Amino acid sequence: MAKHWADFQYEIYLRGMKGAVPRLPTDLSRLEELTEQRLGPGPVGYVAGSAGTGSTAAANRAALDRRRIVPRMLRDVAERDLSVEVLGRSLPAPLALAPVGVLSLMHPDAEPAAARAAAAQGVPYILSSASSTPMEEVAAAMGDAERWFQLYWAKDREVTRSFLQRAKAAGFTALFVTLDTPLLAWRPRDLDQAYLPFLHGVGTANYFTDPAFTAGLAKPVHEDPDAAVLHFVGMFADPGKTWPDLEFLRENWDGPIVLKGVLHPQDALLAAEAGMDGVVVSNHGGRQVAGSVAAADALPRVAEAAGDRLTVLFDSGIRTGDDIVKALALGAKSVLVGRPYAYGLGLDGQAGVEHVIRCLLAEFDLTLALSGHSRPGSLTADDLLEESA
Repeated sequence: MAKHWADFQYEIYLRGMKGAVPRLPTDLSRLEELTEQRLGPGPVGYVAGSAGTGSTAAANRAALDRRRIVPRMLRDVAERDLSVEVLGRSLPAPLALAPVGVLSLMHPDAEPAAARAAAAQGVPYILSSASSTPMEEVAAAMGDAERWFQLYWAKDREVTRSFLQRAKAAGFTALFVTLDTPLLAWRPRDLDQAYLPFLHGVGTANYFTDPAFTAGLAKPVHEDPDAAVLHFVGMFADPGKTWPDLEFLRENWDGPIVLKGVLHPQDALLAAEAGMDGVVVSNHGGRQVAGSVAAADALPRVAEAAGDRLTVLFDSGIRTGDDIVKALALGAKSVLVGRPYAYGLGLDGQAGVEHVIRCLLAEFDLTLALSGHSRPGSLTADDLLEESA
């Protein structure tokens, strides 16, 4: 039986009868400001900050806001089914938690709390390579729930191979390969604080617990942490990678492989030719290329190029249920949400993440129905009107 996500609003109203109101706002766009007030400038800046002037992050929002839903009337929407098939898995709704690294900056319970929240609501959790908790611990926190692994593709081939073996052993079923971060972008909020968590050994847990990584150290991590950090910095990313290198990943991972950071239709074609299973249309939430095309503006062309050959997912700018409607209408099969759940984690731990998931999907359920649709797959570009910029 399909889950009635929209019922969350009545749960809130009924609690109100006893004088209780939600601990966090139900307008998720307010979470960033609250997090700014609660946490220090370094951690908040690392999560909320963007490349350059922030123009790409602003463009992501503008591209979604510029598209307006055109509701249809007198359609039977009494029963909705939000479930979708993504990468061969049956999901209760077209939503997954995006890989966000270094979550210990936001809350001491870090990635396991976010993973437990995703598991409790039945949505997939994508663990970042740059997590502050080893992947095995995160997997243990989730039980049998759906989990995917995001790879920052290291220069060291053996470390990459070891990560893939560990992820598979820990029950991660799909691999998300981030392509848009071969170098760290110019990020003024981090630069103005002179703050990069990795240099403090935060966000390095998967590396510091990896046998292939520690094999390259003269001393154990705890005996010379500075040397371990330098070893990490030297291998974290590789700007020399090209399309033929994907063959190595295919040889070492037998599940679905999704390329994250695709914005050009030609790159979608190259991904299909390389035998990949999907792409995430994403500009890293505006954190990598200042002045980049907005992710929602890139989505229709990438989806058209991908056709039936690739699963097209979307992130960068999702803040509301209507954003999800728009992304699906533009060609995405599902969306990933990042910063909002990180803010929820920072403000209220696991409960805060669950609040974000439930708000997004309740609003998505209601917006879908009120627009005249009972399932995600019926949305098309005809359901949107694009306002002139």
